[in-house]
Amino acid sequence: MRHNRRLRWAAIPIAATLVVALAGCTQAQLHGFLPGFVEGEPPVTNHTDRISGLWVTSWIVLLIVGIIVWGLTLWAVIVYRRRKGQTGLPVQLRYNMPIEIFYTIVPLILVLGFFAFTARDQNAIEKPYANPDVKIQVYAKQWAWDFNYVSDNVYDPGIQVQPDDNSATPGSVQEGEVPTLYLPENKKITIQLDSRDVIHSFWVPAMLYKKDVIPGKTNYMYFETTDRTGTFVGKCAELCGEYHSAMLFNVKIVPQSEYDAHIKSLRDQGYEGQLGSEYDRNQNLPGTGAPQGNE
Repeated sequence: MRHNRRLRWAAIPIAATLVVALAGCTQAQLHGFLPGFVEGEPPVTNHTDRISGLWVTSWIVLLIVGIIVWGLTLWAVIVYRRRKGQTGLPVQLRYNMPIEIFYTIVPLILVLGFFAFTARDQNAIEKPYANPDVKIQVYAKQWAWDFNYVSDNVYDPGIQVQPDDNSATPGSVQEGEVPTLYLPENKKITIQLDSRDVIHSFWVPAMLYKKDVIPGKTNYMYFETTDRTGTFVGKCAELCGEYHSAMLFNVKIVPQSEYDAHIKSLRDQGYEGQLGSEYDRNQNLPGTGAPQGNE
C-alpha cells in the first residue's frame, strides 16, 4: 500500500509538468514540426490536422516503446553485469513465460493499433465527394503541369519553370512562369490526376498529402479548403527525368471573387474547353485503341 501511494504521489508532479510543457508548445511543436501550420491560422485543408495527429501520436507511442526498451536493456546490462571475481557462465534459463508473452502480445497490439488508426484516417481522406463544389483535372508531364478547371470548362496550360538569372539567390526561378492552380476557399475539391508520359507525384507539402500520377491510371484527391488563403508550394515527388527538380507548381487558395476573376481571365485568353489525352506521349497504352504487341 505504501509503495502504491508513493507511485501515485510521484505521478502527480509528472502529469502536471507534462500539462504545463504541452500548454506552452507552439503550433509547430504540437504538430511535430510538420509544414503548413502557422500560429493563429487554420490548417490548409480539412485533412491536415488528421494527418499530423496520426504522425505525432505514432511518434509518441514509439518513443514510449523506445524508452521502455532502452531502460530494460540498460537495467539488464547493469544488474546482470559480471562482478569482480566471478568466473564461468551465468545461470542459463531456457525460457521465461511472462516475458515471452509480453514481447509477443505488446508488438501485436502496436501493429494492430497502427493499422486500425491508419485505415480509419485513410478511409476518411480517400472518401469521394458525391457533389464536389470544384472539380479539377491535373495532367502531369515532363516537366510541367496542365490544369483543367472541369467545373468551369476552362484550362490553364503549364510550362516548365525557368531559372531566374537576375536573382542573387542561387536556384531561384521566374515566379510568374510557375504553373499555378487556383482553388476557392471553403469549398469541397476533387482533383483528378493523369499523366501524359511517365510516373509523377502531385505533392503539396503544406497539405501533408501527395498522390502518384501514373500513366494509364487515374488517381483522385479529395479535400476541403479552409478559410486560410495564400500561396502554397507544390512539386513533383517522383523522380521523373532530367528536369525533375524544375517540375514545380503553386496552389493558390483565394476568396471566391478572386477565383472567379482568374477563371474569367483564362476564358478571355481563349483557354475555353479542356485539354485532353491527345497531347499524351504514351499513345500505345491499353484502352487508347492503339495496336498492342504484334498487332
